[in-house]
Amino acid sequence: MNSRSERQRAWLVLAVGVIVSTLTLGATAQVQTDTITTSGQPTTEVKVDRGTVVLVDGNDLVVKAEDGHLVHFANVPESARATVDGEQLGIHDLKPGMTLERTITTTTTPQTITTVKRVTGTVWSVNPPSSVILTLEDGTNQQFKIPDGQKFNIDGQTTDAWGLRKGMKVSATKVIEAPETVIEQQKQVTGTMPPPPDPAADLPLLVLVIIPTDAVPDSPPPAEVASAELPHTGSQLPLIGILGLLALTTGLCLRAARQLM
Repeated sequence: MNSRSERQRAWLVLAVGVIVSTLTLGATAQVQTDTITTSGQPTTEVKVDRGTVVLVDGNDLVVKAEDGHLVHFANVPESARATVDGEQLGIHDLKPGMTLERTITTTTTPQTITTVKRVTGTVWSVNPPSSVILTLEDGTNQQFKIPDGQKFNIDGQTTDAWGLRKGMKVSATKVIEAPETVIEQQKQVTGTMPPPPDPAADLPLLVLVIIPTDAVPDSPPPAEVASAELPHTGSQLPLIGILGLLALTTGLCLRAARQLM
């Protein structure tokens, strides 16, 4: 007899457990939920970073910032693009010496998410202040957890969980407001090619001078051999005088020789 009563009690507990589980699983489907999103005034912040490409190794990028610090960008995605002199370049197209400028625009929008849940039914059982089982319009029973401070509308009168009685037709509304912040970022990378290198100052410069052949001067004439002749400024009068003296002396000598003979 006792074993039969225990089996009946066990079946009763099992049946109640199945009913409660069914009510709990189906409760969500019978609750009407409306969600309202209200947005506030957005704020925008623009940040500009500039730097010079130092190293490109695979998908790793090293940039020297304006303050002199080296910034390492690891695993840059293949889809990343930089607009350099009007051309879209990927990570493998960047070269040392390029100047990059990254503009980050951050838009912050405050939002309030308002969730309104409504349910209408007839009280089948109540366990104040934690839960209540309602018979809904489709005839099913569903169990609901009663939030702290929840109020119920009964024939135009407002009451709490302690005022609920079996057979009362109630409607309940739950309003939840949750503030959220939506942050959106837009990144744009632009750049310029490095300037052309300056010629090295220590390298010699080759200057080629082309002289036309018709402008080459002729070879200078050979120096003239100095003449051995005396200048024509000398006179022959002394020579004549000497010859006349010799002739006179010779005549005197011949005359003296005849007188002696």
